[in-house]
This record gives sequence, structure tokens and C-alpha cells, in this order.
Amino acid sequence: MTYRESDTVVVVADLPAQGLKRGDLGAVVRVLAPSTVEVEFVTASGHTRALVTLGIDKIRPVTRDDLLTVRPTVAA
Repeated sequence: MTYRESDTVVVVADLPAQGLKRGDLGAVVRVLAPSTVEVEFVTASGHTRALVTLGIDKIRPVTRDDLLTVRPTVAA
């Protein structure tokens, strides 16, 4: 899969060090290499929760069958 800036992506596994859980939604902000992207995750109110560099094996594109949810987070 080739990602571009502004693509919406989903984390495929929990990433506890970043405070992210499987299913969290983010936006690609920069493509660093074909296999590495920088993704921003924001709260429902629009505040950045995490800005992380991830391999494309840690994310997937959003699909038409995905359902959005909201979960509380504790600031790191």
C-alpha cells in the first residue's frame, strides 16, 4: 500500500508507549519512505494526542465498513 499525506489510517495493534490502541484513527502528515510514515492522532476536540513515526505494517487504510468510536485517554 502506498500512503500519501492526509490519508486517514487505522492502527492495527496496541502501541502502549504512544498511548494508542488498535483501531485508533490518525492522519498521515508526512511520508518518510515507502515503508515509513509520520502519523498524527488527535482527540475528538482536535488536540494532538500523538505524533509518531510508524512502519506501514502498523497501520491500514480506512475501509467503508469501519465504525468510528470515542474512548477517553489519559494525557501522557
